[in-house]
Amino acid sequence: MIRRRPFSTVLLLIVLLLAALTWQNRAHLQAFPDIIGAYSAKEYCSCRYVANNPADYCEAYVAQYVPLSGFWDDAAHKRVTARGLGRTHSAQWLSLRQGCQLLPEPVALPKP
Repeated sequence: MIRRRPFSTVLLLIVLLLAALTWQNRAHLQAFPDIIGAYSAKEYCSCRYVANNPADYCEAYVAQYVPLSGFWDDAAHKRVTARGLGRTHSAQWLSLRQGCQLLPEPVALPKP
């Protein structure tokens, strides 16, 4: 079989190897969608309210290859909510000493 169909055999081996790697790293792959929104919310909050940088600078600072589908900066409450890959996360400024912290429950994004 290998002599008659070398490309099909190599392709089958590659598919099997990728399936094995995916199965071995399934927990990490399931956690990935949470990283985008959580990172963006936390880092933007820290950039904006701890380091006191301008909003435009902080937006560029947290920009990633995977774009956000929703972003909201509540300056009155110093709270940031970001949605990416279907997951929503919020971070809020606590104090100068504690900085920003991810909230256990995300704040709902306002309707456009």
